[in-house]
Parts: sequence; C-alpha cells; structure tokens
Amino acid sequence: MTNKQQIRRALLLLALLAGAFGGLAYRLVDLQVLRHDELSAKAELNTQREFWQAPRRGDILDANGNILATSVAVKMVCADPSLIGNFQPLVAHALAPLLKLNEAELAQKLTPHLVRDAKGEVVTNNLHYVRLAKNISDETWQQVTAAMTNLTFGVDEKRLSRIEKGFLRNLREHALFSEPDQLRVYPNGSLASQVIGFPSVEEAKVSGRLVSQIVGRDGVELALQKQLSGVAGWRVTETDRAQHELVALRDEDVHPRDGLNVVLTVDTAVQHIVETALADALQKHTPRSITGIVMRPKTGEILAMVSMPNYDPNQPNTITPETRNRVITDVVEPGSTFKIVVVSGALNNGVVKLTDQFDCDHGHFAYAGRVLHDHEAFGMLSTEGIITKSSNIGAAKIGIRLGEQGLYDYAWDYGFGQRTGLPLPGEARGILYPVKQWSKVSIAQIPMGHGVAVTRLQMLYAMAAIANDGWLMRPMIVSRLQERDGSVVQRYAPGRVRQVISDATSQQMIEALKTVATKDGTAPDAAMKNYVVAGKTGTAQKAENGTYAPGKYVSSFIGFFPADNPELCISVVMDEPKEGYYGGKICGPVFRDIAERCASYLNIPPDPKLMTNAPSLVVENAAR
Repeated sequence: MTNKQQIRRALLLLALLAGAFGGLAYRLVDLQVLRHDELSAKAELNTQREFWQAPRRGDILDANGNILATSVAVKMVCADPSLIGNFQPLVAHALAPLLKLNEAELAQKLTPHLVRDAKGEVVTNNLHYVRLAKNISDETWQQVTAAMTNLTFGVDEKRLSRIEKGFLRNLREHALFSEPDQLRVYPNGSLASQVIGFPSVEEAKVSGRLVSQIVGRDGVELALQKQLSGVAGWRVTETDRAQHELVALRDEDVHPRDGLNVVLTVDTAVQHIVETALADALQKHTPRSITGIVMRPKTGEILAMVSMPNYDPNQPNTITPETRNRVITDVVEPGSTFKIVVVSGALNNGVVKLTDQFDCDHGHFAYAGRVLHDHEAFGMLSTEGIITKSSNIGAAKIGIRLGEQGLYDYAWDYGFGQRTGLPLPGEARGILYPVKQWSKVSIAQIPMGHGVAVTRLQMLYAMAAIANDGWLMRPMIVSRLQERDGSVVQRYAPGRVRQVISDATSQQMIEALKTVATKDGTAPDAAMKNYVVAGKTGTAQKAENGTYAPGKYVSSFIGFFPADNPELCISVVMDEPKEGYYGGKICGPVFRDIAERCASYLNIPPDPKLMTNAPSLVVENAAR
C-alpha cells in the first residue's frame, strides 16, 4: 500500500514538474519566437530614440528682396510628468504666470492619467512627455528654467536621503525641457496678404511624439508648400537609463534641409500704392469690394494684386470668406470692357475698319426679340467712336458682322473660359459657353459684356495682350526660388501663350483706346499729366436670381500707359459702389492716382507724344 502511494506521489510530482517545464518551454517559445519582433521593438524603444529635426520654412520675398513672410525661432515647452511626483501644484504655481496658462489646467497637464489602451489594459498616459506651451521666446524660456532651478519644496533638503535629493534634482533639471519650434510672421501685416496667403499648424505623430508642421492654407503659402517646407532631418541614437543620449552609439544623423525662399514679382512699394488708393476709394464709394492689379504687359509680371476687404495673416480671426482674393476667385459679367474683344477681332479679321460707320439707332436697337439700349442716344458712330463712347448697340452690330464662331474664337484665344495659369489656388475659369449653347440674341449681347463671366485677372490679361502687340503673356507672380544664401535654384522666365491679334491690329486698337481718356470719351478722369493713357471703361449691371438687379453695378476701368510704349497695365474694379457707378467716373480717378504714383516710383519716362489737352481734361471734367 505504501509503495502504491509513493508511486502515485512520484507520478503526481513528475506531472507537476513536467507541467511546469512545459509551461516554461511554452513561455520561452512565446517570448523568443512568437513575440520576438514585438518585444525586440519594445526593447529598442527603451534604449533607442529617434529625434525628428524640423526644417526651417522658407521666406517669401518681394521683387526687391523685402521680407513678406518669415519664420522666427521659438520654443515648445514640454514636461516629463513622471519626474514631478506629487509636486504638480507647486510647479504649476511657479510656471503659470510665465507661460500665461491657467494654474489649475497646467497642474492637470503635469499629472499622469490612467487610461485604457486599445487592448483594454490600464496604462499611464503622457508619462514621459506632455506639451505645455508653444511659441515661447528665448527670454521667457530662460525665466522658466530659472523658476525651476529656484523651486523650494518647504523641507530641509539637507536632511533628505540620497534618493530623495536625487529626485528633487531631477525635478529641477529634467522635469521641464524645450523643443525647437518656429512661428510664421508677416512683418507688413495685411500688405499683399491674399497673394502671400496664410498657414495653419498641423500635428503629426513621429516616433511616438507629436510634432508641429506649418502648412500653407492659401496664396503662395499653399501653392508652393512643398518648396517652402523643406525636408525634415532625423537622428537615431542610443540612450542610457536616464534617457541621456550616448553620442558614441549614434546610428544616424541626417540634417534637415531648409525650405527655399520664394521671390515674388510683387513690388511692396507698388502694392502699397495700390492698397492706399483703393482704401481711399473704399471709404469714398463704400463698395461691397474693390480690387486692383498692376501688371507689366510685356512680361506678364504682376507688381501688385489687391482685393479689399483684406486680412492680416498674423491675426487669424481677421480671415473670413469676405477677405478672399476676388481678383481670381470671383466671376462677374465684364460689361463694356469686353468690347475690346469683339472690336479687335473684327479689325483683325478685316470685317471692319476704324473708320467704318454704324447706325446706333439713337439708343434703341431691336434684335432677336430683344431691345438693346445705350446709355446715350447715339446716331452714327465709327468703329473707333464705338470704343470712345462705349456704345452697346455699335458693339452688337460689330459682333453680328464678326459672326458667332469668330466672336467665340477670339474670346477663347484671349483666355476667357479658362484659367490663366497663375500659380495661386482658387482661380476660377469664368464662363464662356460654346456657340451651340448660345441663344439667338447672344451674338448681340456678348459683345457688350453680357452672357459671359470673367475674373478680374482675365480681363486685365486680355487688355495687356492688346498693349503687347497682340501677344498674350502668361501672368507671373513668382520670380524665382532660392536658397537662404541667395543662390538661385529655379528662375521663372516670362512666357508667351499666343498672339491673338496682329501687331497692326494692336496699334489700331491702341489708337481707339486712347480716345477713351479724353474729353470725348467715357473716362476723361483717367487722363494723366505726362502720359497718354489707353483704356476701356465698364459698367455692368449685376445679375441676381436670373435677372438684373436694379441699382447694383460692377464698375471698372482697365488701362495702360504710356499708350505707344506700354510699361504698366492697371485694373480697378468696384462691386456695388455708392455715390456713382459709371466705371469712368469712379474708377478712372483711382486708376490715374495709382498710375501717376507708380510712374514716379518706377521712373517711367514721360510720353514724348503727350496729348496737348491731357492736363486740362481732369479740371474741365471736374467743373462739369
């Protein structure tokens, strides 16, 4: 009996030992084989660290090298809550005034929290890393480190044990640390804001930590995000138990490549001239919005682009849908400025001459069941006179002579119904319906700027082609990309798109457009003292809900000077102005103000063929 009990006990012991060794064997297989990759990765995380090194975002400069947007070095203040123990209230009390944070909220951030992870296990959140404040200057950071160094804990530290003294020393020296960061700054405030754009700060998790990245949201900041942002660097290294880097065991060290500087064609002085003139007009006529553009017609370079109301990118709360860049985003019926398309096309095709006469029916012309009107009861007008007086009926009759397909082809060749290719986001195509979608009256309405919708930039684009011997130049807003040391990485050259009309037709159009800024034209107030101006007025009634809204107009003047050797082409457009609405009357003077100040700043030589009555035109018209 005794032997049987001993045998059973021995077998039981053997089974227990076999089970224990089997469990140990399974555990070893689990750790060394089944979970090898997972545990190796965790082991590396305990000793290996990867540090992300942010590149500096490139600057945005004007044509003369003046800074429009730049990045300023600041610090991100972070903490290791595991080193603070129960002293969160004390640390928060010392730091809250310096970091401009709520003391209770700061204490909460410094306290590790127990949460459940994806597997449902309870873990400590933010044990070693938590962000406290961003955009902190070096001066403030020095104050923070001084405050931590001088922390007192209300105990006689001389009587503390070695471990307790070490804890307090780690708290003072390592509980708070900073990370390099950058702040986007716009030194000129709202100047050229819609061209430059604005950024936001996005966060992404890299190596278990959140890192901040500046991302463009509009304008050049968005359009050239890749070039401005640069390439991040990184450092992979080993650390000791105190998380200090062991430089000798550093595996990788790749330095970041800073973003490129973007040099614009915009000239801040010209931009300021335009913004000042438009601000005065905004106060005088209180339009819903007002825009202005200055372009070199020979190259397509944009020296100024303004849309008001605007915003200050330093103050995100000033950015609203109303502050969008209406120069490229909004489409409107152009009104009489579109007459340059039909008249130049007809001249180019040889279906009319400048001296051809048209009966304008004393202001009432019935066509295809509609009656077209003029702002005055004109009788016989020449082709040139139709431009001078801006006759809708005359333009309609020229359009009928040119024909539907001819009118459409010239409108398309001038760039309407398609984007100009300007490297800014949000540019609209405008509306130019194919001929098959035209109504019977379209051939008479489109020549006067109805039934077609354009952007402000497209309309200036077309006028600049007439000023440039008929050549359409691609609009330029970016001149070049360069490194911080000034070395050029990429230069953008002016680009011809196509020749829409011949040199001879261009000269005929210029002669006709010169008459607009005279006492006989629709914009005598646009005449300059020392330069001959060529241009065209526009006064388009706004369409709302499928019909034209009474009392609501889009008024404009687009012109260039000196007329026979154009240096600048300028557009001024007001949406729903008060105190007058005729384009020549309210936009002409703004054009003249901008043009004369730009001519002085850019040292444009006076026109040798100055019209003798140009200086007196403004005085005479003002008296009337």
